[in-house]
Amino acid sequence: MSEKTITVELRQRSNYQFDIEFNEGIPQLMSDEPAPLGEGKGPSPVQMLAASVGNCLSDSLFFALAKFKQKPEPIHTTVNAMVGRNAEGRMRVLHIEAKIHLGVEASKLEHLDRALEQFQEFCTVTQSVGQGIPIHIRVMDATGLILID
Repeated sequence: MSEKTITVELRQRSNYQFDIEFNEGIPQLMSDEPAPLGEGKGPSPVQMLAASVGNCLSDSLFFALAKFKQKPEPIHTTVNAMVGRNAEGRMRVLHIEAKIHLGVEASKLEHLDRALEQFQEFCTVTQSVGQGIPIHIRVMDATGLILID
């Protein structure tokens, strides 16, 4: 695949609030830091990072199963980003946990084992972020059966 550049623009609205502009046709998003820095009127950068990891993982698992003409939906993903101080005392995202819940039982999905083996490799964001932040991924079916841990 050839390289491409993805561009977003941020324009400060007030203090820690920024309007984030994507390309034409995509609604603008406002970010904000939670109190006491900001007012918490929009997602914080850490929340957007967690959402990006979870969204990419969910898309990648859906893609891996859709290649085999399987219907795992509705997929529900919960992402926890643990924020704390590093060795230098700076606030950092120390670890990310993603829990992906398939919308159906594992027994109803053909080639599930193959999809589970490869879906993480399709995830551009998680593979990139994971080079600097540990990411733990758990996948469960609709009954709560753990497929990956």
